[in-house]
Amino acid sequence: MRVVSGIQPTGDLHLGNLLGAILRWVRMQDEAECLFFLADMHALTVDIEPATLRSNVREMAAALIASGIDPNKSIVFAHSAVPAHAELCWILNCTARMGWLNRMTQWKDKAGKNREGSSVGLFDYPVLQAADVLLYQATHVPVGEDQKQHIELARDIALKFNNDFDVELFIPPEPFIGGGTAARVMSLRDGTAKMSKSDPSEQSRIHLTDSDDLIAQKIRKARTDPDPLPDDPALLEGRPEAKNLVGIMAAMTGATEAEVLKRFAGQGFGAFKPALADAAIALIGPLRERLIELRRDEAALDAILASGAQRAAELAAPTLAEAYRAVGLRD
Repeated sequence: MRVVSGIQPTGDLHLGNLLGAILRWVRMQDEAECLFFLADMHALTVDIEPATLRSNVREMAAALIASGIDPNKSIVFAHSAVPAHAELCWILNCTARMGWLNRMTQWKDKAGKNREGSSVGLFDYPVLQAADVLLYQATHVPVGEDQKQHIELARDIALKFNNDFDVELFIPPEPFIGGGTAARVMSLRDGTAKMSKSDPSEQSRIHLTDSDDLIAQKIRKARTDPDPLPDDPALLEGRPEAKNLVGIMAAMTGATEAEVLKRFAGQGFGAFKPALADAAIALIGPLRERLIELRRDEAALDAILASGAQRAAELAAPTLAEAYRAVGLRD
C-alpha cells in the first residue's frame, strides 16, 4: 500500500493542523509506504510573497519532522523539486473535462462570484492534485470531507486515460481510512467555524510555537457555555463550543469523547479547562522545542528535502515515461 498526501506550506501551523492531519500522517508511517510533500506549486493559486513561500517550505518541513514524520520512514519533499508533477498535470489536463472541474465544490466556494477574475490555476488545481497522486501509483490518499470530491475526480481521470489509450497505467486511488480518525478542530472563539490562521483573532487558535503560558491563557479564555458537562456525547449536540473542547481533549489524549465525559461528567469548565491546558502543553511543548531546534539548521532541512525529492523523482520517472509513450510523445 502506497499513500501520497500533500500539505500547503502556509506557515504558522496550529493545533487544528496537528490533530486534523499531521498526527494521522505520523501513524500512517507504520501502516504504509508514505510520500508527504510540501505543496508549494498549489500555493501559487493564491497571492503570496515569493520570499514568504520559500521560508514557509522550510518551516513546514521542520514542523512535520518535529511532529514525528521520520524522513527515514517516509519520503518528504517539496512539490516543485519534482518537475514530473507539472509534466503529468499537462498530460492529464488533456484528459480531464471542463464539466468535471466546473462541478468541483471548492472551485465554486473559492471563486465565489468572481469566477471570471480567478486564476486558471485555482480552477485547474484538482488536476494537479490528480497528477500528484497518479504519478506515484498511489493506492490510497488520506483526505478530509472537503477533498473527497477531488479523489473522485482523480479516479475519473485515471479510468478515462487508461480507456482512451488502451493501457493499464494509472491506479484509481481510494480514500485512506487508516491512521485513526482525523479530528475536526474548531475555533476556540466559535465552535461552528474551523480553527484557521485566517481568523483575525489570535485567541481562536493555538499555534505550535505558542508558549506554555500562552496555551493555558487561550484555553482559559476559550468560549464555553454555563452548563456542566454531560455523561453522554449525544448530549453535546447543540453545544458547539463544549463539543469542540471535549473533542480536542479526546484527540490529544487518545481517548474517546465518551471516556473524556466519564471523567468530567457533572463538572463545569472551571475544572475541565485546566486539565485541557495541561494536555495541550504536554503535547505541544516537546514538539515546539524540537521545531525551534530544527529551524536553526536550514542546511539540514534543505538536505532532507533534497534527498526526498531525489527519491520521489526516481519513483515518478517510470510512470511519467509510460504516460508520454501512451499519448505518443515517446517511442
